[in-house]
Amino acid sequence: MTSRRNRSWHVGRGRTLELGPTGHIMAIINVTPDSFSDGGRYGSVDAAVAHALACVRDGAAILDIGGESTRPGAAEVMAAEEQGRVLPVIERLAAETDALISIDTYRAETARLAMAAGAHIINDVHGLQREPEIATVAAATGAGICIMHTGRGREQEKRADRIADQEFFLTKSLEIARAAGIPEEAIVLDPGFGFAKNRDDDMELMARFAELHRLGFPLLVGTSRKRFIGAGTGRDKPEERDVATAATTAILRLAGAAIFRVHNVAANRDALAMADAVLAAAWAHEEKGNT
Repeated sequence: MTSRRNRSWHVGRGRTLELGPTGHIMAIINVTPDSFSDGGRYGSVDAAVAHALACVRDGAAILDIGGESTRPGAAEVMAAEEQGRVLPVIERLAAETDALISIDTYRAETARLAMAAGAHIINDVHGLQREPEIATVAAATGAGICIMHTGRGREQEKRADRIADQEFFLTKSLEIARAAGIPEEAIVLDPGFGFAKNRDDDMELMARFAELHRLGFPLLVGTSRKRFIGAGTGRDKPEERDVATAATTAILRLAGAAIFRVHNVAANRDALAMADAVLAAAWAHEEKGNT
């Protein structure tokens, strides 16, 4: 069980999110026609905004807006198309909710426009390594930055040990972030469950998750409805994997994860509440023993 460590995550527009006492939920808002779980369901601005506001009511602290599917085999979209999908949604949400808004993109220009439209956080699934200029955008705008590990396109350099590969890739990403001037208080790391990882990779990453704390940064996780959950439960349809996703949320919270990127906010909110209650009891017992 993880020890307690409180931190303030510094994000855009002078906002902060307190990490440590409780976990936080990042809701997935796919403004795409082809995402693996809910593609097309929230493709219009009105539908995406309505869904995002419902997620806030259910307990989401962060809304992660994405305009390009990251599922395996998805077609890459042009930057203008991605921006046309996400920017109107971000503008509306910035006016209608105080929730933190995240832009899910690897493109520096999309990130810059999204921050101007009202976003607070940049979530890069390529860990700043596809378009390193995105790190300069994050530094210039004061954005919080989520740096994710991926195995895509790295077959020749991947380390055999799964945690060693996390450390190798994320250390390179952190070097890019520091060179751009991103402060450490703005950084959160994501081990990238399901991104060029097979079932065994993801299960071992779950089992060894606490080792990632050696990197020294808060950890965000995105297990929601992923294929390894389907393999572990026999649930073929992504939308049938919410109960098992909530189980991973509880497991990873007890292992020290701080932020949980999910589709079903309500189910994961309850799982997270139980894990937080267990942690609070453990920390109270620990403090009692030290007095």
